[in-house]
Amino acid sequence: MDASPTNIAHSIELAVAPVFLIAGIGALLTVLTNRLGRVVDRSRGLEIELSEEGVIDTHPRLRAEIWLLDRRISWINRAIVLSTAALLLVCLVIMTLFTGQLFAADVSGAVAVLFILAMAALIAATGSFLWEIHVAAAMLRVRTDLMEKVRNRREKKAKFWKKIF
Repeated sequence: MDASPTNIAHSIELAVAPVFLIAGIGALLTVLTNRLGRVVDRSRGLEIELSEEGVIDTHPRLRAEIWLLDRRISWINRAIVLSTAALLLVCLVIMTLFTGQLFAADVSGAVAVLFILAMAALIAATGSFLWEIHVAAAMLRVRTDLMEKVRNRREKKAKFWKKIF
């Protein structure tokens, strides 16, 4: 058992990079939970609108939106779970580094496996987040009938001003 100050300092040096990774994953989790909150709020609002008698039959666009919001919630939840798993695995990497240093054991294999698993979880979380963004972008399409109304109004205003000048 070699717990000299020099060896402990070396262990702390090794743990600094994973600590920055923890901070980055924490920032990602903040973004994900904020997005989840906004999607949940929107879905609850739509649920109230759609709970009125007959609205779900007369508004297919709202029906489609609530379905897409449900998909987004699933993808964000998946990303949160995977990010949290990556965070846990990075913490295990740090703990394994310190334990190996404390007991003078070769933990390089365990550290490598834990780090690879952490990166795999983080990659999967980022992929889920990317797909949620893709679904959200698909929802942002402006309805063509609204765009046509805006275009018609602009044309009417332009004709009006041409007559005056």
